[in-house]
Amino acid sequence: MSSAEQRSASTTLQIISIVTFTFALFLAIGAMLPVLPGFVSHGLGFDALVAGVVIGSQYMATLVMRPLAGRLADTHGPKQAVVYGLWAMGGGGLMLLLSTSLSGLTWLSVSLLLISRLAIGFAQALMGVGTASWGIARVGVENTAQVISWNGIVCYGAIALGAPLGVFMADHAGLWSLGVGTVLLAGLGLLLARSKPAVEIVQGARMAFHAVLGRVLPYGMCVALGSIGFGTIATFITLYYASLGWADPAWCLTVFSVTFAGARVAFSGMVNRFGGFPVAITCLLVESIGLLLLWLAPSPAVALVGAGLTGAGLSLVYPALGVEAVLRIPASSRSAALGAYALFFDLAMGVAGPLMGAIAAHSGYASIFLAAALMSAIGFVVCLALQRWTRRRHEELPLD
Repeated sequence: MSSAEQRSASTTLQIISIVTFTFALFLAIGAMLPVLPGFVSHGLGFDALVAGVVIGSQYMATLVMRPLAGRLADTHGPKQAVVYGLWAMGGGGLMLLLSTSLSGLTWLSVSLLLISRLAIGFAQALMGVGTASWGIARVGVENTAQVISWNGIVCYGAIALGAPLGVFMADHAGLWSLGVGTVLLAGLGLLLARSKPAVEIVQGARMAFHAVLGRVLPYGMCVALGSIGFGTIATFITLYYASLGWADPAWCLTVFSVTFAGARVAFSGMVNRFGGFPVAITCLLVESIGLLLLWLAPSPAVALVGAGLTGAGLSLVYPALGVEAVLRIPASSRSAALGAYALFFDLAMGVAGPLMGAIAAHSGYASIFLAAALMSAIGFVVCLALQRWTRRRHEELPLD
């Protein structure tokens, strides 16, 4: 192995050692996704809109928490942000355990579940920003793309494993086991974090969050429009399958996650080779096609193909546009940039639940995938326009 290959392998191992915390969180999240919508709708007797609000509240909590998470990571260090996130994750698991154990008291149960989702959302904000910033600080800003990509790979890889695992645990042990499992994963994460060295806090002036947000806004808009598709699948695929009398909806989440992670591993070099905009534009087009297949699916097999295309399409949108966005922010405010950029993903996930729940209540579950496909197509158009605007602006800059 050459010295360059050794350095590359060492960098990858350092990144993986940090994003392990992300894996633990999303393994728990993945286990909940195919189970909790049915628990709210069928177990507790609430309608699709309530199920969407409860499940989507996690992402709204993450959305609200991102600015604080970025500021905390910049000023106190990304390791501390991850530790706080693990404590929030453990609290969310405990509330889930209580909620599923008190299902006979429907309003108390759904209230406890809502608290659990909020706590998990706080954990996602803190750990998402913390692990990304921690990883970049460990391996250097020149490896930002690799850190963002690996963070996403373990996210969706964990969901791919967690979805069928959650169904198995719920079927064989009961819903309470998901809460216990989440608490145990958080505890293991806290033990592992103790042995990991912190990184030096970057000194310098901190940009106001609204200024950071303004710089990443154009890129984040495209990410939000594309991410609605995942929010729709994550929240409603179980109820969509049930409305058609199909079995095993967890496999849709698994296929989505496998193609997402696989595409990131196989094509992550495309961003550096072709540029962020061409990659994002192509991916949004593929995602739109996948969501249209889900809308028209006559069988579970076609639905799986649609989920796979959606996952593959969405895979590189975030890193392709995120690298350019983050590199336009000073290092002293890097965590704030990561948090601001991630806000748009959180916004999409938070909006997807209540918005698609309302559409499903009015027009049926199939229609939500048509709506998500249209939003992804709008993202395609916006990204194309942004590419042309950026090129024109670059051409108009005076030469030195």
